[in-house]
Amino acid sequence: MHATFRQLRLLLALADTGSTTAAARACHVTQPTVSMQLKELADSIGLPLYEQVGRQLYLTEAGQAVADAARAIESEWEGLEQRIAALKGMSQGRLRVAIASTAKYFIPRMLGRFCASHPAVDISLQVLNREAVVERMRRNLDDLYVLSQPPEDIPHERRELLANPLVVIAANEHPLARAGRVRSAQLQREPFILREKGSGTRMAIDVHFKQLGLAPRVRLELGSNEAVKQSVAAGMGLGLVSRHALAAKPAEEGLAVLHADRFPVASSWSALWLRGKRLSPLAEEFLRHLEQLADGWETHS
Repeated sequence: MHATFRQLRLLLALADTGSTTAAARACHVTQPTVSMQLKELADSIGLPLYEQVGRQLYLTEAGQAVADAARAIESEWEGLEQRIAALKGMSQGRLRVAIASTAKYFIPRMLGRFCASHPAVDISLQVLNREAVVERMRRNLDDLYVLSQPPEDIPHERRELLANPLVVIAANEHPLARAGRVRSAQLQREPFILREKGSGTRMAIDVHFKQLGLAPRVRLELGSNEAVKQSVAAGMGLGLVSRHALAAKPAEEGLAVLHADRFPVASSWSALWLRGKRLSPLAEEFLRHLEQLADGWETHS
């Protein structure tokens, strides 16, 4: 088999965009060039690399195998470029990071400090729900991932970064907001507004309630912390969110943190990468940066 870097990069662009036109645009070439190069690659492999279903193009099993190898080659090449740049005394290259949505309350601030000291670094930050981050991790699309609930079915390495306490919140006007201490039995009688099933926050909450022997009355399941906070502030029920998702003074958002027995729920954020993956010099440097900032980082620093 014979393949060029150009052909492999065009195949990756096709995998990411789902069309030869979009792949051409992403790689700054013409659409006929994409089609011709991918045909030559398919002829070299001896199997079709993609198929069309409706207007969308999908990789075949052979195409996915080639794309996986292409990503590994691209990652190794970028790592080499970074190591050569380091030998020249420069800090440059590309860093890809994918984080669960709740981590957006602190990772961008940490990332901003890294960018300030590494202005030549090109950074891609994906902020997604947990399932989307796990899927990117499964496909080895990024250097590092930040999650509170690591996937059990993907072999990985991890470094714990930061505590992620999940607190019970209520509207400022809620009777329990004025209580000195809230018992578990009182929570059982209240409706809850929770994150959707599959989110890291919900997974930790479900485990905690099961350990307490409680079954919360779930009134709403919502896809973001902001939606949960707004619904709780409107008096629709109690909520459970990361303390990082709240303002330094929750009352300014119309919310109160309840002093409930057996709460907050203990959780933490971790940086992850695939087991066996050799981190690029930039990824290693960014990981050290995260660990240094996380040490002593307060919820609202």
